[in-house]
Amino acid sequence: MELANKRVLVTGGAGAVGSNLVRRLLEIGVAHIVVLDDLSSGAADVLPDDSAVRFIEGSVRDEELLDKIFAGEEPEVVFHLAAHFANQNSVDHPIADLETNAAGTVALLTRSVKNDVKRFIYTSSSCVYPHSEEPFDDAWAPTAYDTPYTVSKGVAELYARFYHEHDKLPVVILRLFNSFGPGEFPGKYRNVIPNFMRLALQGKPLPITGTGQERRTFTYVMDTVDMMIGLAQKDEAIGGTFNLASTNDIAIQDLADTINRLTENAAGVEYLPARSWDKVKVRRAKLDRVRDMLGTLPNTSLEAGLKETIAWAKQFPQKFLV
Repeated sequence: MELANKRVLVTGGAGAVGSNLVRRLLEIGVAHIVVLDDLSSGAADVLPDDSAVRFIEGSVRDEELLDKIFAGEEPEVVFHLAAHFANQNSVDHPIADLETNAAGTVALLTRSVKNDVKRFIYTSSSCVYPHSEEPFDDAWAPTAYDTPYTVSKGVAELYARFYHEHDKLPVVILRLFNSFGPGEFPGKYRNVIPNFMRLALQGKPLPITGTGQERRTFTYVMDTVDMMIGLAQKDEAIGGTFNLASTNDIAIQDLADTINRLTENAAGVEYLPARSWDKVKVRRAKLDRVRDMLGTLPNTSLEAGLKETIAWAKQFPQKFLV
């Protein structure tokens, strides 16, 4: 199925992944894009200024609003990225996490079935995997329960699979591994890279929770987006679950050192106690299935992606230097 000339709904479209997805969809000729975002962590000003994009501020928990969107906009494809993000936020606010990540997903799934949506792309997370020294296999069912976020994202996967098998909704499940890049601002509940960059650009030490030898896989956002779009257009991907990741796994200590070097920050790092819920020491992805489906994988090097992100961050001193 080609996405060109389709009507697309992107929930969470004002976030880092969502806004870059919208840009790429415009580039491949998508006719009309509706972005639904409550701006709890996104920013409307990162969206492209294009007549083909309609922004609606609101939540996937607002069922009356969803009814209006499906009736008025008639989306043929849904990219569901909206989420109560992420682990620490879910520990602090478990009810909001459950309502957005689980109930909000079900609300979208039921309306997608009713309105004969041609493709439903659910963006899950690598957080659904438990600790393993081996690369995570996307054939594994979600079993992690370290935080409410890991539970709610896994539950939403199961709901998506139910609606695929019970109602024949064409669902594709994507598990994202630490996407980073332009479009993501720092904040209390945001990812490590924008928060490290903010401190580095201010000349402050970067806080490492744990030993610093914990390893994570970081994926440049445009690589993530290109894999999402590629899989959305593959009929053979329907009903499948895929890891969206790079081969850029790195120790957090080395990540901090790299960001300090690229920003010329001499303040170094400081060590803090490990977070009580953070039990996974290594996150690596097995990529055989996505590589087989797409034929090849984009794989921007970590340093190239960090340089692009730092250059973008410097355009927003009010976000990164204050």
